Amino acid sequence: MKFFLVILFFLPLRFYSQVGQTNFYAIDSKVGSMPIAKTDELAKQLASLGKTDHEKVRAIFRWITEHIDYNVMPGGRGKKKPHSFYNEPDDSNAALPPLDERIAAKVLNTGVAFCDGYSRLFKILCDHAGIKAEVIYGYARINNNRRFAVNHSWNSVFIDSSWYLLDVTWASGFVSYGNEYIRQYNDFYFLTPPAEFIREHYPEDPQWTLLKDPPVYREFAQSPFRYSGFVKAGVSSYFPAKGVIDVSVGDTILLELKARKEISNFFVSDSPVPDTAQLTKISPTSGEKLVLKYNIATATGEWLYVFCNEELALRYKLNVKKEIVKAND
Repeated sequence: MKFFLVILFFLPLRFYSQVGQTNFYAIDSKVGSMPIAKTDELAKQLASLGKTDHEKVRAIFRWITEHIDYNVMPGGRGKKKPHSFYNEPDDSNAALPPLDERIAAKVLNTGVAFCDGYSRLFKILCDHAGIKAEVIYGYARINNNRRFAVNHSWNSVFIDSSWYLLDVTWASGFVSYGNEYIRQYNDFYFLTPPAEFIREHYPEDPQWTLLKDPPVYREFAQSPFRYSGFVKAGVSSYFPAKGVIDVSVGDTILLELKARKEISNFFVSDSPVPDTAQLTKISPTSGEKLVLKYNIATATGEWLYVFCNEELALRYKLNVKKEIVKAND
């Protein structure tokens, strides 16, 4: 087995412990109307909305999700009109602010960012609010992921003597098939339990998994691709565990899945947009193991899609071995 080598970070980490449930309605309802300002001023305003670090982090996180759009324009240009409070220094000899501060200021100026901008802005606002936070770089399970290439960044934040994980980029919204940014808040990515966060995020430094026994990268890379339906159903286990399945025409694949939430139907298809009327569904009870069989035919494609409650949950890659027909002598 090959292991992915990393340089261990020197800061000792304390593992995740569940934060008590808090009603953030008052904070969430106020951040939307709070205007953009310089990083230090904005952090001060947001911190004033909370009494605890937990509440202050929530205010910072939700402000970003409500005001910053993912940059989908060609060449990194956003559609929003830049604000007037930020300008590059005219004096080339003048001392520049730290890179994180400069990038955060540009994100506030334009109102758009890639994941690096989202995560750096979150860190800088936390820094100004007196809360320790880090930008974490690593591998995310996205459609255009290239193996062994860092392709995403997120954050870890220190609250009440423990580190927690969050992804403000993915919590803010998503990019449609038409390359349009859709703002849609997803609370799953706020202080996500490490055992669930690792399903989609693998840091360069395994310590930032916040797991006592983190999986090696190869295990992460070879697992099936997960979609929003996976998160919404609360999937706790699935089989096959590997995302690539070697099969031959005539084989039968056994698919198993267990979820914490009720699933009204569970089915598989070789298309991401299936004709559900032609599919066999089962209606299981919450907590039960769901089992389906899928037969490999000559027309079977290279992908297999698993649906829960009409939403795409998992995707497997099929390596179908075709029968070789020999010519007559």
